[in-house]
Amino acid sequence: MTNANFKSFIGRLILAAAVLLSTVSNAQIPISSGDPNQALMNEPVDISGDFRNFSNTYYLADSLGKFDPATGKGEIVYGRYEYVTRMAFDNILGGLQSVPANEFPGIEYAGAPSLPFSVEFVSPRTIRIRARTGTEVGPDQPSLMLANGTAPQDKSSWKYSKTTDGHRYTGPFGSVTITQNPWHIEIRDNAGKLLTSTNHNRDNAGKTFTPVLPFSFVRRAADYSRSISAAWSLSPDEKIFGCGESFTNFNKRGSKVVLWTDDSNGVMNETMYKPIPFFMSSRGYGMFMHTSSPITCDFGKYIASVMSLMIGDEALDLFVFLGDPKDILDEYTNLTGKSPMPPLWSFGFWMSRITYFSETDGRKVAADLRRYKIPADVIHFDTGWFETDWRCDYEFAASRFDDPAKMISDLKDQGFHISLWQLPYFVPKNRLFPEILEKKLYVRNNKSNLPYEDAVLDFSNPATLDWYREKIGNLLKLGVGAIKVDFGEAAPANGLFASGRTGFYEHNLYPLRYNKVVSDLTQEIHGERIIWARSAWAGSQRYPLHWGGDAANTDNAMAASLRGGLSFGLSGFSFWSHDIGGFVQKTPESLYRRWAAFGLLLSHSRAHGAPPKEPWEYSPEFLELFREADNLRYRLMPYIYAQAKDCSERGLPMVRALFVEYPKDPGSWLVDNEYLLGSDLLVAPLFEEGESRQV
Repeated sequence: MTNANFKSFIGRLILAAAVLLSTVSNAQIPISSGDPNQALMNEPVDISGDFRNFSNTYYLADSLGKFDPATGKGEIVYGRYEYVTRMAFDNILGGLQSVPANEFPGIEYAGAPSLPFSVEFVSPRTIRIRARTGTEVGPDQPSLMLANGTAPQDKSSWKYSKTTDGHRYTGPFGSVTITQNPWHIEIRDNAGKLLTSTNHNRDNAGKTFTPVLPFSFVRRAADYSRSISAAWSLSPDEKIFGCGESFTNFNKRGSKVVLWTDDSNGVMNETMYKPIPFFMSSRGYGMFMHTSSPITCDFGKYIASVMSLMIGDEALDLFVFLGDPKDILDEYTNLTGKSPMPPLWSFGFWMSRITYFSETDGRKVAADLRRYKIPADVIHFDTGWFETDWRCDYEFAASRFDDPAKMISDLKDQGFHISLWQLPYFVPKNRLFPEILEKKLYVRNNKSNLPYEDAVLDFSNPATLDWYREKIGNLLKLGVGAIKVDFGEAAPANGLFASGRTGFYEHNLYPLRYNKVVSDLTQEIHGERIIWARSAWAGSQRYPLHWGGDAANTDNAMAASLRGGLSFGLSGFSFWSHDIGGFVQKTPESLYRRWAAFGLLLSHSRAHGAPPKEPWEYSPEFLELFREADNLRYRLMPYIYAQAKDCSERGLPMVRALFVEYPKDPGSWLVDNEYLLGSDLLVAPLFEEGESRQV
């Protein structure tokens, strides 16, 4: 692409914005043994298999037991079923069959248990549905996922009325109807249009030969633990979006999505660094599954008309939001928190590679940025600032950094903030390893030993938090502006945590605890909310910033990065970035040229990955094009900062799917290869070599 072509491309971006104002190929398959007896350590937990296991017992929601309209509390009566086989035309099929109780003595156990259930209201647009698979009901515990620890209650916006066969609550934006027999929950908008309803066994009987698991819970034969499946109807043209930073199909309809934090080792995989248990529908509603247990969402993959939210927890806590995409995001982030404004300097360009090893490297890249007139505000030191590369001990290598404090001060005088890499895993050769073991700061297994060779910090342990805050605090007090909160996806699934819970619950929560401790400390010392994190869970949007992980240096990875960013923004995160040019290898110049035009028009922009990443290490033509794109970003800074403020206040994404702004346009729900930066600037990246594309 020539300089003239690049300028023409930038011009077309701005022109497209003005006009607007008036899956993946080469997908990688995560390694899995496929055998529960030969599972790989920390491989994603897909609990859907428990709902197709012939040895388990299934309890299908049947009818409404007692119900108090004043409190919205009642009970669901469940029928007991098991899978049985039947033969038809040389096929062996599985189906559910009602069975009697098999406990002894029978008089002591309920064959058809009646278990707690409630419908509550959080706001005029938010409904909370809870169901338990056991009779034990304790007080609500504070939740790290919720902004205030608990959800508010709205006792005035929703009005009760009795129906012929049930109960109805009507609010300003919709209604919730609970039917008696069969038990159903129907959710409608304020015009009476059905948005979705729970799926009951009778909905399927006689209508399909496919065995469908309705709203139910499973009791495992192996240990009598239980998990719940909230089954809801899907409309024929309904589309589903969100679930975190998902790099595969943008529209999740027809997909099975496993929500389990994973080092996906790339951006073309179905696993995610940042799964979020929240999604929205083109039908006009969104749902938040309030749990940190493993979740598998089947969005019409098994059967096109049913959405099954299979939750590892023994209780369902589901928030339903009504409205258009902006309403839904506002409601969800009112509940789980909005992204606070990062400091102004963070919106400038970040220069990085893996890695700068010395004070000399840092001072040289600073000088070169000014020499080549590349506007920048941040220089990032990745894995190499320790004495041994990757061996994080929170100490600058004395052999390569003469005076870290002076270097940081000098670079700040030149207009550069410093960002430093670190991670919460410690190899046996790390000098801190014995101390971590002695003080028991690590996650343990059920034998009170290390689950891995490495020690993984236990952020649910107050002693660990104190130790870690001291290490990070020393760096921040030295003048470091931001800490890269890398990794965090591999908390031991078989671990025992100081919280008293196992990795079944703490694994997904680990990124949230990790994000929080560094963000809170940075706020405490610098008065600024900023980290640079790879992993996340629901609530992590309160601790910006996050970036997209280790992208390959390919056209497909570039396109997948955008899908991930769009999905992440639709999961409650206002700010997002990724490694411009890709991470794994030296970026081909033709790709880097196109990727820079894209990556410099995000909420935050960082060039990072295998060297060289510095634009002056490429051709003079490329340097000029990069400079032009970077200068455009800085010229747009008043717009970017104003839009960021609006996003922060309203829970909106800076990298925005078109349907967020134009929900009435059916075509906007189909677009995953362009986006709005804020509300007004349309960006259409070139994902293949060429000078133009359709917009």
